[in-house]
Amino acid sequence: MEFRHLRYFLVLAEELHFGRAAQRLAISQPPLSTNIQQLEASVGAKLFTRNSKAVQLTEAGRAFVPQARALLEQAQQAARHARDVADGLAGSLQVGFVGTMLYRGLPALLRRFQAQHPRLRLTLKELSSSDQLIELAHERLDLGFVHTTRVPPGLAQVQVASQPFVACLPADHALARKRTLALSALQGEPFACISRGVSADYHERIVSLCMDAGFAPEIRYELRHWLSVVSLVSQGLGVALVPQSLRQSALPGAAFVALAGSSLPYDTYCLWKAARDHQALAAFVDAVRVGSPK
Repeated sequence: MEFRHLRYFLVLAEELHFGRAAQRLAISQPPLSTNIQQLEASVGAKLFTRNSKAVQLTEAGRAFVPQARALLEQAQQAARHARDVADGLAGSLQVGFVGTMLYRGLPALLRRFQAQHPRLRLTLKELSSSDQLIELAHERLDLGFVHTTRVPPGLAQVQVASQPFVACLPADHALARKRTLALSALQGEPFACISRGVSADYHERIVSLCMDAGFAPEIRYELRHWLSVVSLVSQGLGVALVPQSLRQSALPGAAFVALAGSSLPYDTYCLWKAARDHQALAAFVDAVRVGSPK
């Protein structure tokens, strides 16, 4: 059974006349008759009765009409979906992100992209930078937003954000109301920090910043998420260096103070497999580039 057979059958079922049906199909009558016979042989039942005066649907033919219509509609929908996926208009994307991206424009990017591509389904997964690199390598993510400069070969990247670190202090800390402070002023304080296992780059960067300020930080708490770091500080258990965007978290009990002098920035990159031929992915990368630093 071929889709051509179904199409010919439905036209003949509507016209109940071989001449008119052949005219609608832009073919001659003999090929139409042959295709109907082939369909009946495939179905294993007579679909039409014919005589010199009329063509009628059999009981089997009447029962077959809605099924034939459904089969053709499913085929057409499948073809339309395949074309839309090929054109980047439909399908799905698996997007990884680190938590700070919720304060660095990711929600606005997602709203704009979904408005432009309403038939594309985005699935987001909050993962550490290291976990995203593993997922990208195994193609379980289409792209990811990470905080790492250790990009494996085969991944393309674009920088999407750069921000300084600020001091995060309990609101009742003696330094909490200063406009700026020297990092050395935090010497001897218990530090909360992102775990080395979650983000080796930024754990080491924070340690390096403190060492440059003349002291080794006393890291008492190693956590998986920046919001956990801020939450712990807000409860008076320590201090931290966090990305500036976390000011927007507005957790009560936490204060943020700029660091005097320049410090190494906290950079965010969008990564994806350079060799992927994926139109929806290309469209998303284009949207990321539009909003990235020039």
